Amino acid sequence: MYKRQTQKNALRLKQAGLNIITLPKTIDNDVAMTDVTFGFDTALNIATDAIDRLHSTAHSHHRIIIVEIMGNSAGWLTLGSGIAGGADVILLPEIPFDVELVAEAIRKRVQQGKKFSIVAVAEGAMPKTFYQQQAQATEQKQKAGNKAEKKAARAALSQLAQQQKNHTMLLGTQLEELTGLETRVSILGYLQRGGTPSAADRLLATRLGSACVNLIEQGIYGVMAVSYTHLTLPT
Repeated sequence: MYKRQTQKNALRLKQAGLNIITLPKTIDNDVAMTDVTFGFDTALNIATDAIDRLHSTAHSHHRIIIVEIMGNSAGWLTLGSGIAGGADVILLPEIPFDVELVAEAIRKRVQQGKKFSIVAVAEGAMPKTFYQQQAQATEQKQKAGNKAEKKAARAALSQLAQQQKNHTMLLGTQLEELTGLETRVSILGYLQRGGTPSAADRLLATRLGSACVNLIEQGIYGVMAVSYTHLTLPT
């Protein structure tokens, strides 16, 4: 929501006659038309390091450790850190999940002698049942014909949004019940947004900033400086 509002404000300023150039800055790496956004690599390193550190506790205490990683509508950060950190289950906003299938995967690990599991879950990930409820509420809002129906639909969506805030804690309770393994939840939160930028992010920000200067010198405005790698595939 924040990024969409920022883009709208930039467009409004451009339409008002100001010379505007934008930059793709977000840890979520979900800005279109650029290969990567600056901030993503730093947050990715922090989340990966957290998963690495949690392995010790999960292994020594035979626990399920659920790590909630930022990403309300895009799972790049969770996917990247989950793979790099060796998470056993990765849950993304783009793919509604079945909690029973998650529990089954963990039970199979136990049968193989692996009595711990790391679950990397994006803050926007949701079970299939919740996704269906949200889709129905959204459809009802779109079909609402009068003010009362629209108000009821908005209230339903608002209630679902409140429930979604606690989805990681609920997932922990469900997995503990379904697997019999002690479960702990670690929510990284704003730790992912702070700290010293990685070398890759510093270089990317410098390159994009330099590109902005070049655009200004050429008198080109109303655009976004991007990072783009052109790959030529063998024929």
